This record gives sequence, structure tokens and C-alpha cells, in this order.
Amino acid sequence: MSLPANSSYIYLHGFASSPNSAKANYLRDRFEGLGIDLKTPDLNQNDFSNLTLTRQLEQIETEFFQPQISLTSPNKEAQKEAVEVTVIGSSFGGLTAAWLAQRQLAVKRIVLLAPAFQFLSHWLPLLGQQQLEKWHSEGYLPVYHHGEQRYLPLNYRFVAEMAQYPEEKLMRSVPALILHGKHDTIIPIQASRNFAANRPWVKLIELEDDHSLGNVLATIWEAIQKFCQLKN
Repeated sequence: MSLPANSSYIYLHGFASSPNSAKANYLRDRFEGLGIDLKTPDLNQNDFSNLTLTRQLEQIETEFFQPQISLTSPNKEAQKEAVEVTVIGSSFGGLTAAWLAQRQLAVKRIVLLAPAFQFLSHWLPLLGQQQLEKWHSEGYLPVYHHGEQRYLPLNYRFVAEMAQYPEEKLMRSVPALILHGKHDTIIPIQASRNFAANRPWVKLIELEDDHSLGNVLATIWEAIQKFCQLKN
């Protein structure tokens, strides 16, 4: 298999998850079988309590991207030697991947697994108004962290700063593949349908599964291989 020497692949895990999740391990193994090092950064940073979308974006940009090739940079010549990045993101990591594609010219394609579009509008109603008000007044909310297998406090800043990221601004035409389960009760598939509806560069594949996508990993890998033109 021949890949561009300057290609890079990054996987971003979901909210309250880790780089050791089932999907992360599965995809890391599949990429390794092709001789590709799939980067799987830990977005918790040993400090889940202070997680925000801004922090995730800044972490990935600092670790994997050159400042001079951002969309706001006047130095366009630097793009010629830039690493071409493919970002795969699961759930909240998928939302992060979409914003990276908007902000970073080096991102050439994205794969979004049950991306957390309209995240707060789906998640906050599950908490209920009383618990939401308590979170706002006390500053922290206990959230079950699947990677740690225990409850951890999450700062209210996580919610407050999301207003900085209106999804209607995600309009850079980067090739995007969305794989979403039809039976997802965490982030309903309609969120991905809405996102893809007015973005012709987005392909949506609907799968017979829930938010975990744990029953369709082989199908996901086949779709990723085709979309990224990866060959055995």
C-alpha cells in the first residue's frame, strides 16, 4: 500500500470516554494492520472536570497542527509542505473533528461516528431543569465517566462556552463521511440528517445500531477504507 508521506490520521474519542474505548482499540488495530499509526490522544488530559470544546480543540491543534497553516493565517505558502490530516471522531470527538476541519486547512477529510451535533439540545433535557439549575449554581455536575468507570465532577463552563460554537458556521467544504445509528437515543440520527442536508460535501450512512455503534464496527471500517482510499 502506498500512502502520501505527509499523511496523518487522528482518532478523537467521545465525551466521558478514553483512547482505550472499544472503537478506539478496534480502529487502532485495523490501521496498524495497514502499517498506519492512528494517533489516539487522551482528551481528558487527566482533568475531565475542566473539559471544554475549546480545550479539546487547542490540545489537538497544539499537538498535531502548525499554527501557520490555520485558516486565519496569511502564510498560504506553508500549506504546500503541510501534513494532510484525516480526523476520525466519535460522538463529542466527532463534533470536535468537524470544528478542526473548519479551523485547519491541513484537515483534508473527516469521518464522524455518531457525531454530537446539537449536543446540548439533546443532553441537557435528559438532566432536567432542576438538576441543570443546581449545576449552574454549584458549578459542578457529577458525570459518569465510562473510561474511568466512576463519577467525576464536570465544571459548568463545559455548557456555558458551547455558545461560542454555532454549528451553522461549519461550512468549510471538506469531504466528510458520517456513520450514524438509526436507533441512537443519545444523539438522534436526525441531527446528522440535518447537518448533511445543506452540505453536499457530506455523505451520511445510516446504520442499524445505537449510539455505541458496537455491532457494526466491521461495516464502519469498510466504509473508512473506501472513503480514505486505504488498501490492504
